[in-house]
Amino acid sequence: MSPCGPGSPSIPVPRAAALLLFLGVERALALPEVCIQCPGNVGNLSEVALYCKQTPELILLARCCLNQKGTILGLDLQNCSLKDPGPNFPQAHTAIIIDLQANPLKDDLANTFHGFTQLQTLILPQDVNCPGDTNAWNTVTYYTNRRTCQGQRNLCNSTRDTEMCPENGSCMPDGPGLFQCVCADGFHGYKCMRQGSFSLLMFFGILGSTTLSISILLWGTQRRKAKAS
Repeated sequence: MSPCGPGSPSIPVPRAAALLLFLGVERALALPEVCIQCPGNVGNLSEVALYCKQTPELILLARCCLNQKGTILGLDLQNCSLKDPGPNFPQAHTAIIIDLQANPLKDDLANTFHGFTQLQTLILPQDVNCPGDTNAWNTVTYYTNRRTCQGQRNLCNSTRDTEMCPENGSCMPDGPGLFQCVCADGFHGYKCMRQGSFSLLMFFGILGSTTLSISILLWGTQRRKAKAS
């Protein structure tokens, strides 16, 4: 039974449990590099912080909002003097919300968000376009110092983009304004036109025999040159 005297500390049970959970998860998680590439922590008024505080199971550590498995659901790299998001940025491909405002970013970020299929809110400097432009988002809002891209669209729902995939392939989202064509089961190769599994044995057999034939030809040529001299 916990002490209840005048000098005893009074910590509500839910708050104490949350604190213990936070400390335990902080020790257990190996924090992704992208969360610490910029000094400081997420500000209390940050959009990422507000999103993270909506769910008690989520935790704010450094510049990230993480679930208990260490998956990044929010990333706040605002005001980090970034010219580009950096080589560790793909670690945040599971993020639902990302804040990159107040950075001297280059305008073209189209290929930066490959694989960011879960992203629903992206906050950028005012002079940087949303990746995929307005066609990739349900709403683009302009402010004096930032722009917000919200509601990532699935381009595979567009007839024009779906028709770009071959007959034996299907369209899969690959990030804002991006998609990829995936071959159906039993098909592979260029435009998914080859049927059956890809035979590594045949590939390396052909490669090996070709290499051997070229080697024998070169060896014979060098012998003739040696005899002639």
